[in-house]
Amino acid sequence: MKVCIITGSSGLIGSEAVNFFASKFDKIIGIDNNMRAVFFGNDASTEWNTKLLTQTIKNFQHHSIDIRNMMDIENIFIKYKSEIKLVIHTAAQPSHDWAAREPITDFTVNANGTLNLLEATRLHAPEATFIFTSTNKVYGDTPNYLPLEELDKRWEIDETHLYYKNGIDENMSIDHTKHSLFGASKVAADVLVQEYGKYFNINTGVFRGGCLTGPNHSGTQLHGFLSYLMKCAITGDKYTVFGYKGKQVRDNIHSWDLVNMFWHYYQNPKQGEVYNAGGGRHSNCSMAEAIEMCQGITNKKMNYEYSTTNRIGDHIWWVSDVSKFKNHYKNWNWQYNINDILTQIFENMSKREHR
Repeated sequence: MKVCIITGSSGLIGSEAVNFFASKFDKIIGIDNNMRAVFFGNDASTEWNTKLLTQTIKNFQHHSIDIRNMMDIENIFIKYKSEIKLVIHTAAQPSHDWAAREPITDFTVNANGTLNLLEATRLHAPEATFIFTSTNKVYGDTPNYLPLEELDKRWEIDETHLYYKNGIDENMSIDHTKHSLFGASKVAADVLVQEYGKYFNINTGVFRGGCLTGPNHSGTQLHGFLSYLMKCAITGDKYTVFGYKGKQVRDNIHSWDLVNMFWHYYQNPKQGEVYNAGGGRHSNCSMAEAIEMCQGITNKKMNYEYSTTNRIGDHIWWVSDVSKFKNHYKNWNWQYNINDILTQIFENMSKREHR
Protein backbone atom coordinates (compact mmCIF):
# COMPACT_ATOMS: atom_id res chain seq x y z
CA MET A 1 0.00 0.00 0.00
CA LYS A 2 1.23 3.50 -0.86
CA VAL A 3 0.48 6.10 1.81
CA CYS A 4 0.77 9.88 1.59
CA ILE A 5 0.73 11.98 4.77
CA ILE A 6 -0.37 15.60 4.44
CA THR A 7 -0.22 18.04 7.35
CA GLY A 8 -2.46 21.09 7.32
CA SER A 9 -4.72 18.95 5.15
CA SER A 10 -7.75 21.21 5.50
CA GLY A 11 -5.87 24.38 4.63
CA LEU A 12 -5.31 25.88 1.21
CA ILE A 13 -2.26 23.93 0.04
CA GLY A 14 -3.01 20.85 2.14
CA SER A 15 -6.51 20.38 0.75
CA GLU A 16 -5.29 21.00 -2.79
CA ALA A 17 -2.69 18.29 -2.18
CA VAL A 18 -5.33 15.89 -0.84
CA ASN A 19 -7.40 16.30 -3.99
CA PHE A 20 -4.37 16.11 -6.28
CA PHE A 21 -2.71 13.04 -4.75
CA ALA A 22 -5.84 11.03 -3.88
CA SER A 23 -5.77 9.30 -7.26
CA LYS A 24 -2.04 8.63 -7.01
CA PHE A 25 -1.91 6.92 -3.59
CA ASP A 26 -3.89 4.15 -1.91
CA LYS A 27 -4.43 6.16 1.27
CA ILE A 28 -4.17 9.84 2.14
CA ILE A 29 -3.61 10.56 5.84
CA GLY A 30 -4.64 14.12 6.67
CA ILE A 31 -3.36 15.82 9.83
CA ASP A 32 -5.14 19.04 10.78
CA ASN A 33 -6.48 20.28 14.13
CA ASN A 34 -7.99 23.53 12.80
CA MET A 35 -5.37 25.74 14.46
CA ARG A 36 -6.20 28.37 11.84
CA ALA A 37 -9.35 29.15 13.84
CA VAL A 38 -7.19 29.53 16.97
CA PHE A 39 -4.84 31.90 15.15
CA PHE A 40 -7.39 34.01 13.29
CA GLY A 41 -10.87 33.34 14.71
CA ASN A 42 -13.89 31.34 13.60
CA ASP A 43 -14.09 33.11 10.23
CA ALA A 44 -10.81 31.41 9.34
CA SER A 45 -11.95 27.95 10.43
CA THR A 46 -11.19 25.15 7.98
CA GLU A 47 -13.80 22.74 9.36
CA TRP A 48 -15.92 23.22 6.23
CA ASN A 49 -13.02 21.90 4.17
CA THR A 50 -12.42 18.94 6.50
CA LYS A 51 -16.05 17.89 6.08
CA LEU A 52 -15.87 18.35 2.32
CA LEU A 53 -12.73 16.25 1.98
CA THR A 54 -14.08 13.50 4.24
CA GLN A 55 -17.28 13.32 2.23
CA THR A 56 -15.76 13.43 -1.25
CA ILE A 57 -12.35 11.68 -1.05
CA LYS A 58 -12.92 7.97 -0.39
CA ASN A 59 -9.32 7.11 0.50
CA PHE A 60 -8.87 10.15 2.76
CA GLN A 61 -8.55 9.67 6.53
CA HIS A 62 -8.57 12.73 8.77
CA HIS A 63 -6.68 12.96 12.09
CA SER A 64 -7.13 15.95 14.41
CA ILE A 65 -3.56 15.96 15.71
CA ASP A 66 -1.29 18.79 16.85
CA ILE A 67 2.07 18.48 15.08
CA ARG A 68 3.77 19.63 18.30
CA ASN A 69 2.74 16.32 19.90
CA MET A 70 5.51 13.92 18.94
CA MET A 71 3.78 10.88 20.44
CA ASP A 72 0.65 11.34 18.33
CA ILE A 73 2.70 12.00 15.20
CA GLU A 74 4.91 9.00 15.79
CA ASN A 75 1.92 6.68 16.31
CA ILE A 76 0.82 7.34 12.73
CA PHE A 77 4.30 6.77 11.34
CA ILE A 78 4.73 3.56 13.36
CA LYS A 79 1.44 2.24 12.01
CA TYR A 80 2.35 2.67 8.33
CA LYS A 81 6.18 2.69 8.37
CA SER A 82 7.61 1.84 4.93
CA GLU A 83 4.19 2.16 3.31
CA ILE A 84 4.62 5.93 3.71
CA LYS A 85 6.02 7.13 0.38
CA LEU A 86 5.38 10.87 0.63
CA VAL A 87 5.05 13.44 3.42
CA ILE A 88 3.77 16.89 2.45
CA HIS A 89 4.15 19.32 5.34
CA THR A 90 1.97 22.41 4.91
CA ALA A 91 0.82 22.98 8.51
CA ALA A 92 2.08 26.25 9.99
CA GLN A 93 1.41 29.44 11.88
CA PRO A 94 1.59 31.76 8.84
CA SER A 95 1.28 35.35 10.09
CA HIS A 96 3.94 38.01 10.87
CA ASP A 97 1.64 39.88 13.24
CA TRP A 98 0.34 36.83 15.11
CA ALA A 99 3.87 35.51 15.66
CA ALA A 100 4.82 38.71 17.49
CA ARG A 101 1.88 38.21 19.86
CA GLU A 102 2.79 34.63 20.79
CA PRO A 103 6.40 33.90 19.76
CA ILE A 104 6.62 30.59 21.64
CA THR A 105 3.49 29.17 20.00
CA ASP A 106 4.68 30.38 16.61
CA PHE A 107 8.11 28.78 17.00
CA THR A 108 6.91 25.50 18.44
CA VAL A 109 4.36 25.05 15.65
CA ASN A 110 6.66 26.07 12.80
CA ALA A 111 10.04 24.80 13.98
CA ASN A 112 9.39 22.08 16.58
CA GLY A 113 6.43 20.69 14.65
CA THR A 114 8.60 20.38 11.55
CA LEU A 115 11.35 18.70 13.56
CA ASN A 116 8.83 16.15 14.90
CA LEU A 117 7.75 15.23 11.38
CA LEU A 118 11.30 15.02 10.08
CA GLU A 119 12.38 12.79 12.96
CA ALA A 120 9.34 10.53 12.58
CA THR A 121 10.19 10.22 8.89
CA ARG A 122 13.84 9.43 9.61
CA LEU A 123 13.00 6.81 12.24
CA HIS A 124 10.09 5.06 10.57
CA ALA A 125 9.93 5.94 6.84
CA PRO A 126 13.44 6.99 5.77
CA GLU A 127 12.79 6.11 2.11
CA ALA A 128 9.85 8.50 1.92
CA THR A 129 10.04 11.86 0.17
CA PHE A 130 9.53 14.85 2.48
CA ILE A 131 8.20 18.12 1.02
CA PHE A 132 8.10 21.31 3.07
CA THR A 133 6.22 24.50 2.26
CA SER A 134 8.60 27.21 3.39
CA THR A 135 8.23 30.91 2.59
CA ASN A 136 10.01 33.78 0.89
CA LYS A 137 10.04 35.43 4.33
CA VAL A 138 13.18 33.42 5.06
CA TYR A 139 14.96 36.14 3.03
CA GLY A 140 13.78 38.72 5.55
CA ASP A 141 13.66 42.31 4.36
CA THR A 142 16.76 41.97 2.16
CA PRO A 143 14.61 42.40 -0.99
CA ASN A 144 13.68 45.89 0.23
CA TYR A 145 17.25 47.05 -0.37
CA LEU A 146 17.15 46.21 -4.05
CA PRO A 147 17.13 49.21 -6.47
CA LEU A 148 13.38 49.79 -6.65
CA GLU A 149 11.56 52.45 -8.65
CA GLU A 150 8.14 53.89 -7.89
CA LEU A 151 5.77 53.64 -10.86
CA ASP A 152 2.18 54.79 -11.17
CA LYS A 153 0.59 51.68 -9.60
CA ARG A 154 3.51 49.58 -8.38
CA TRP A 155 7.07 49.41 -7.21
CA GLU A 156 9.36 47.77 -9.76
CA ILE A 157 12.99 46.74 -9.78
CA ASP A 158 15.43 48.63 -12.00
CA GLU A 159 15.41 47.23 -15.53
CA THR A 160 19.19 46.81 -15.52
CA HIS A 161 19.19 44.59 -12.43
CA LEU A 162 19.86 40.84 -12.56
CA TYR A 163 16.45 40.10 -11.01
CA TYR A 164 14.41 42.16 -13.47
CA LYS A 165 13.77 39.43 -16.05
CA ASN A 166 12.79 36.48 -13.86
CA GLY A 167 12.70 37.70 -10.25
CA ILE A 168 14.62 36.79 -7.09
CA ASP A 169 16.51 33.49 -7.06
CA GLU A 170 17.64 31.14 -4.29
CA ASN A 171 21.10 32.73 -4.04
CA MET A 172 19.79 35.69 -2.04
CA SER A 173 21.15 35.52 1.53
CA ILE A 174 18.81 34.57 4.37
CA ASP A 175 21.27 36.01 6.93
CA HIS A 176 21.79 39.50 8.44
CA THR A 177 18.23 40.70 7.82
CA LYS A 178 15.00 41.44 9.69
CA HIS A 179 12.72 38.44 9.20
CA SER A 180 9.86 39.02 11.65
CA LEU A 181 9.47 36.28 14.26
CA PHE A 182 7.38 34.29 11.79
CA GLY A 183 10.20 34.49 9.27
CA ALA A 184 12.69 33.36 11.91
CA SER A 185 10.65 30.29 12.88
CA LYS A 186 10.29 29.35 9.22
CA VAL A 187 14.05 29.80 8.68
CA ALA A 188 14.63 27.29 11.48
CA ALA A 189 12.26 24.79 9.87
CA ASP A 190 13.65 25.48 6.38
CA VAL A 191 17.24 24.76 7.47
CA LEU A 192 16.15 21.65 9.41
CA VAL A 193 14.54 20.20 6.28
CA GLN A 194 17.70 20.90 4.28
CA GLU A 195 19.85 19.31 7.00
CA TYR A 196 17.81 16.11 7.22
CA GLY A 197 18.29 15.77 3.49
CA LYS A 198 22.02 16.44 3.42
CA TYR A 199 23.02 14.86 6.76
CA PHE A 200 20.70 11.83 6.85
CA ASN A 201 20.41 11.40 3.06
CA ILE A 202 16.63 11.73 3.04
CA ASN A 203 14.78 13.06 0.00
CA THR A 204 13.74 16.45 1.36
CA GLY A 205 12.57 19.40 -0.71
CA VAL A 206 12.05 22.98 0.46
CA PHE A 207 9.62 25.16 -1.48
CA ARG A 208 9.91 28.84 -0.58
CA GLY A 209 6.52 30.18 -1.55
CA GLY A 210 5.56 33.71 -2.42
CA CYS A 211 1.85 34.37 -1.95
CA LEU A 212 0.15 30.98 -2.07
CA THR A 213 -3.48 31.33 -2.98
CA GLY A 214 -6.49 29.75 -4.60
CA PRO A 215 -10.25 29.25 -4.32
CA ASN A 216 -10.10 27.16 -1.10
CA HIS A 217 -8.29 29.80 0.94
CA SER A 218 -9.92 30.89 4.22
CA GLY A 219 -8.34 34.33 4.11
CA THR A 220 -8.27 36.74 7.06
CA GLN A 221 -6.81 40.19 7.68
CA LEU A 222 -3.61 38.71 9.10
CA HIS A 223 -3.08 36.10 6.39
CA GLY A 224 -4.35 35.36 2.89
CA PHE A 225 -3.85 38.53 0.86
CA LEU A 226 -5.93 37.86 -2.27
CA SER A 227 -8.56 35.76 -0.55
CA TYR A 228 -9.26 38.32 2.16
CA LEU A 229 -9.15 41.16 -0.36
CA MET A 230 -11.80 39.47 -2.50
CA LYS A 231 -13.85 38.69 0.59
CA CYS A 232 -13.93 42.40 1.45
CA ALA A 233 -14.72 43.26 -2.16
CA ILE A 234 -17.78 40.98 -2.00
CA THR A 235 -19.03 41.90 1.48
CA GLY A 236 -18.13 45.59 1.49
CA ASP A 237 -16.09 45.18 4.69
CA LYS A 238 -13.29 47.71 5.04
CA TYR A 239 -9.87 46.55 3.86
CA THR A 240 -6.72 48.18 5.22
CA VAL A 241 -3.68 48.66 2.99
CA PHE A 242 -0.50 48.73 5.09
CA GLY A 243 2.27 51.03 3.88
CA TYR A 244 4.36 51.44 0.74
CA LYS A 245 1.61 53.61 -0.85
CA GLY A 246 -0.32 50.45 -1.72
CA LYS A 247 2.15 49.78 -4.51
CA GLN A 248 3.87 46.76 -2.91
CA VAL A 249 4.17 43.88 -5.36
CA ARG A 250 3.54 40.19 -4.69
CA ASP A 251 3.72 37.25 -7.01
CA ASN A 252 0.83 34.83 -6.52
CA ILE A 253 0.89 31.13 -7.30
CA HIS A 254 -2.28 29.06 -7.57
CA SER A 255 -2.40 26.21 -5.05
CA TRP A 256 -2.80 23.68 -7.90
CA ASP A 257 0.35 24.93 -9.61
CA LEU A 258 2.32 24.61 -6.37
CA VAL A 259 1.04 21.10 -5.66
CA ASN A 260 1.89 20.17 -9.24
CA MET A 261 5.46 21.26 -8.43
CA PHE A 262 5.35 18.80 -5.52
CA TRP A 263 4.25 16.02 -7.90
CA HIS A 264 7.12 16.65 -10.29
CA TYR A 265 9.62 16.75 -7.42
CA TYR A 266 8.25 13.50 -5.93
CA GLN A 267 8.86 11.65 -9.18
CA ASN A 268 12.55 12.60 -9.16
CA PRO A 269 13.41 13.83 -5.65
CA LYS A 270 16.66 15.36 -4.48
CA GLN A 271 18.19 15.58 -1.01
CA GLY A 272 17.99 18.88 0.82
CA GLU A 273 17.14 20.89 -2.28
CA VAL A 274 15.65 24.40 -2.13
CA TYR A 275 13.34 26.05 -4.66
CA ASN A 276 11.67 29.44 -4.84
CA ALA A 277 8.03 28.79 -5.68
CA GLY A 278 5.78 31.61 -6.79
CA GLY A 279 3.92 33.17 -9.65
CA GLY A 280 7.04 34.87 -10.99
CA ARG A 281 6.65 37.25 -13.89
CA HIS A 282 3.73 35.08 -15.03
CA SER A 283 1.43 35.97 -12.11
CA ASN A 284 2.01 39.01 -9.91
CA CYS A 285 0.34 42.28 -8.95
CA SER A 286 0.61 45.26 -6.66
CA MET A 287 -1.98 45.96 -3.98
CA ALA A 288 -3.38 48.82 -6.05
CA GLU A 289 -3.64 46.60 -9.12
CA ALA A 290 -5.32 43.83 -7.10
CA ILE A 291 -7.94 46.26 -5.78
CA GLU A 292 -8.71 47.36 -9.33
CA MET A 293 -9.06 43.73 -10.47
CA CYS A 294 -11.38 42.88 -7.55
CA GLN A 295 -13.56 45.87 -8.36
CA GLY A 296 -13.73 44.77 -11.98
CA ILE A 297 -14.66 41.17 -11.14
CA THR A 298 -17.29 42.06 -8.51
CA ASN A 299 -18.49 45.18 -10.32
CA LYS A 300 -18.45 46.92 -6.94
CA LYS A 301 -16.32 49.73 -5.54
CA MET A 302 -14.15 48.52 -2.68
CA ASN A 303 -14.28 49.99 0.81
CA TYR A 304 -10.65 50.40 1.81
CA GLU A 305 -8.36 52.68 3.79
CA TYR A 306 -4.64 53.32 3.82
CA SER A 307 -2.29 53.04 6.81
CA THR A 308 1.15 54.58 6.44
CA THR A 309 2.60 51.92 8.76
CA ASN A 310 3.87 48.89 6.91
CA ARG A 311 4.06 45.45 8.50
CA ILE A 312 7.44 44.61 10.08
CA GLY A 313 9.62 42.60 7.72
CA ASP A 314 7.14 43.01 4.86
CA HIS A 315 8.42 43.09 1.30
CA ILE A 316 8.05 46.10 -0.98
CA TRP A 317 8.64 44.01 -4.11
CA TRP A 318 8.73 40.27 -4.46
CA VAL A 319 8.75 38.25 -7.67
CA SER A 320 10.03 34.64 -7.45
CA ASP A 321 12.50 33.30 -9.95
CA VAL A 322 11.44 29.67 -10.51
CA SER A 323 14.08 29.03 -13.18
CA LYS A 324 15.95 26.55 -11.00
CA PHE A 325 12.88 24.35 -10.57
CA LYS A 326 11.98 24.62 -14.24
CA ASN A 327 15.52 23.59 -15.17
CA HIS A 328 15.32 20.55 -12.90
CA TYR A 329 11.75 19.63 -13.93
CA LYS A 330 11.32 20.75 -17.51
CA ASN A 331 7.73 19.51 -17.93
CA TRP A 332 6.36 21.79 -15.20
CA ASN A 333 4.78 25.15 -15.97
CA TRP A 334 2.08 27.41 -14.55
CA GLN A 335 -1.54 26.74 -15.46
CA TYR A 336 -3.10 29.81 -13.80
CA ASN A 337 -2.34 33.54 -13.70
CA ILE A 338 -3.49 36.32 -11.38
CA ASN A 339 -6.77 36.92 -13.23
CA ASP A 340 -7.62 33.21 -13.18
CA ILE A 341 -6.92 33.08 -9.45
CA LEU A 342 -9.07 36.08 -8.52
CA THR A 343 -11.96 34.89 -10.67
CA GLN A 344 -11.87 31.44 -9.07
CA ILE A 345 -11.72 32.93 -5.57
CA PHE A 346 -14.75 35.09 -6.37
CA GLU A 347 -16.73 32.16 -7.77
CA ASN A 348 -15.87 29.89 -4.85
CA MET A 349 -16.72 32.49 -2.21
CA SER A 350 -20.02 33.20 -3.91
CA LYS A 351 -20.87 29.48 -3.74
CA ARG A 352 -19.88 29.29 -0.07
CA GLU A 353 -22.21 32.18 0.75
CA HIS A 354 -25.14 30.17 -0.65
CA ARG A 355 -24.36 26.85 1.06
